[in-house]
Amino acid sequence: MAISYKKLWKLLIDHDMKKKDLQVAAGISSASVTKLAKNENVNTEVLQKICAALNCDIGDIMEMIPQDDE
Repeated sequence: MAISYKKLWKLLIDHDMKKKDLQVAAGISSASVTKLAKNENVNTEVLQKICAALNCDIGDIMEMIPQDDE
């Protein structure tokens, strides 16, 4: 399974926020934002901070995508 954060980027558009705004609001590092942009794994603490900053649930910012080789 692969992770996709497309939902997060759509949510930022809805909130009229840029990635830098998210970084400041959630108190996360620019490295974490870069990992999110590349659909890489991030610490659950980072995801919790994002959910708290955007007042949403984990399913609102990410989803699991089945991979062909599984």
